[in-house]
Amino acid sequence: MKAGFLTVYRRDMTRFFRFRTQFISSLLQPILWLAFFGVAMASSFDRLSAGVTAAGAAQIGYLTFMGAGIIAMTALFTSLYGGFILLFDKNWGLMREVLASPMPRRDIIIGISLSGMTKSWIQTIVIILFGMLLGVEFFTGQSFLGALVSVAGILLFTGIFSIGFLCLSATIALSMASPEGFQGITTLLTMPLFFTSNALYPTDALPEILQDAAIFNPLTHLITGIRYFAIGNDFTAIGIHFSLGPADVLLSLGALLLFTALTFTIAWKKVRNAVIT
Repeated sequence: MKAGFLTVYRRDMTRFFRFRTQFISSLLQPILWLAFFGVAMASSFDRLSAGVTAAGAAQIGYLTFMGAGIIAMTALFTSLYGGFILLFDKNWGLMREVLASPMPRRDIIIGISLSGMTKSWIQTIVIILFGMLLGVEFFTGQSFLGALVSVAGILLFTGIFSIGFLCLSATIALSMASPEGFQGITTLLTMPLFFTSNALYPTDALPEILQDAAIFNPLTHLITGIRYFAIGNDFTAIGIHFSLGPADVLLSLGALLLFTALTFTIAWKKVRNAVIT
């Protein structure tokens, strides 16, 4: 008997590829961020790095610094809105049929979590390739094999993060009665998460209270992992010296695993107790 979560996964991925407008726009949005905001701001921010060096540290441009943040931003947006499929199914009566089937309810969460992870992986690869065409300096000095290992590390971080936020999105979707309510909550979450992270600028520049918030922001930990694998463990950008050790990366990985375990448990309990009339 085929696992139920594979059916859920295949259905969601089929929708993703079949609706070409959604598919193309999900790939174009991060590309436009890089092409317009990144390129436009690079010259201004790179002036801050002029003359700022550290012994043994690579000096990178703002476009490269921002490129890691764009990968994380895309994973956030894709995953946080990914649970909408459950609200759609609930409002159109399809969820009632799914819940009444012999399939374990946890397979619903597992299936859409895996589809959300797959979408984020596709977008991550596209952003990396397009960013490097624009001049993003990822994997500099690495061999081909080393670059593949780094890509695997980026996908590991992105996958764990995506599952965590997909589960959070699923919980919100199952709690809402209307698309407007779902959109309102997810939009309310997106901006604080994005702007209290280190996606576009170092968190050292934030007020102290926001620096404390950034420590508990999963997006910050995702970006830390991406920059470690894509840029390196010692570099300067925007006039600031960054040094990342294995302990920093393991701490960020542990924080993401803890976050994902928590949101998965909440989503599982939510779908297990769901009653659709």
